[in-house]
Amino acid sequence: MNNIGAFFDIDGTLYRNSLMIQHFKKLIKYEIIDPSVWYNHVKHTYTEWEKRYGNFEDYLEELADFYLKGLKGINKNYIDFVSSQVIKLNGENVYKYTRHKIEWHKQKGHKVFFISGSPDFLVEKMALKYGITECRGSRYIVDENNNFTGEIIKMWDSENKQNIIDEFVRKYEVDLDKSYSYGDTTGDLSMLRMVGNPTAVNPNWDLLQVLKKDKDLYKKISIVVERKDIIYKVSPNVETVFI
Repeated sequence: MNNIGAFFDIDGTLYRNSLMIQHFKKLIKYEIIDPSVWYNHVKHTYTEWEKRYGNFEDYLEELADFYLKGLKGINKNYIDFVSSQVIKLNGENVYKYTRHKIEWHKQKGHKVFFISGSPDFLVEKMALKYGITECRGSRYIVDENNNFTGEIIKMWDSENKQNIIDEFVRKYEVDLDKSYSYGDTTGDLSMLRMVGNPTAVNPNWDLLQVLKKDKDLYKKISIVVERKDIIYKVSPNVETVFI
């Protein structure tokens, strides 16, 4: 029995942006969410990040809050077309390294899992596209009529991701020592620490600092940086400068 698993984050690790952000923009375009939300609130934070004055996490957190509020009361079936369009138009905008690794694991017969902070209904479509074993995303709660309630069970923190990994490990009898994981932020630390073969893909500043201090993780981690058409493998000791 092949009981090796490969655990992948999506946003920033596989997909070169955020599925939720792309979905939010589409909902604004079709005026399912009031366009004034973007112009009066989120746009400023986005502009600060784009100019590299602000922080991407601040932009994402603000957008996620308005996204959740904007979905409240909307029927899930009503936005299914928009959700499918996001995957159709953006599903191939992924890192070459990670796409190759997904195919490599599938060819080896490994169990491949997506665990992402993006909405579950987007993660499920992404998982279907790449033919992976199972997935989990942030759960956007719906009521008995399939309308969004404005409540969420988040999947972008390390603790919740670890709970899902534990579930998959039990269900598929995964041998963690032989398994693999791929992530880019501190929200992926549980995935990186639990397996024998972790890889940080384009790690952000906070994750890189943890890697330098965590001796056990430091010994086994690989760090991959993909820019343009070149993939670099670097050491956790690589010189970094934060301005």
